[in-house]
Parts: sequence; structure tokens; C-alpha cells
Amino acid sequence: MKKGSAELLILAILEDGQRHGYEVARQIERRSRGAISFHVASLYPMLYRLEGRGLIEGRWVEKAGQRRRRYYRLTTDGAGVLAAQRSLWQEFFTGINRVARLRNA
Repeated sequence: MKKGSAELLILAILEDGQRHGYEVARQIERRSRGAISFHVASLYPMLYRLEGRGLIEGRWVEKAGQRRRRYYRLTTDGAGVLAAQRSLWQEFFTGINRVARLRNA
């Protein structure tokens, strides 16, 4: 399930504004209260794929005294994909809840 949700999570984090890769991973972990974490080895290839598909856009930023970082932002196409994925995941979780009768879902 994590593989299928990675795209949704990254796009949702970038919906709030541009971030560099490490910050994306930290925000996912923070918002999930530690339930979900990404390793650099899996996060960056996903960012590159999303950028290749035009769902996010990256740019290099250099600041004095810091190393160069690539900041990513959500594109218009990415926002459309995010909305569609949210709808699909909502249907999925609703179905799971109906079957499993989870409380507080």
C-alpha cells in the first residue's frame, strides 16, 4: 500500500508550497505522526519520476553557507492528479471501513 500511496503523499505535501526532498520526507513523517517514513533511496527516484511526468517542477537553489538544494513545487497538472488520487483513496478507505468496520475511520 505504501508504494501506491507515495505519489499522493508527495503531491499533498507540495500542495502547501515548495520544499526540498529532505523536507518532503520530514513533513510526511511529521504529518503521519511517525507512521510513514521515506528513505532517501526511495524518495528521490519518486521525485524525479513525478518531475519527468510534469506533476512537479524542480529548481536548484543556492544559499550562502549552505549546500545547493533542489526545491520542488506542484504544477497545475500535479494538482489535478492529486485531486483525482484523493478521490480514489477516499473511496478505497470507505470500502475498507465498510468491510472491516473500523472505528474512528
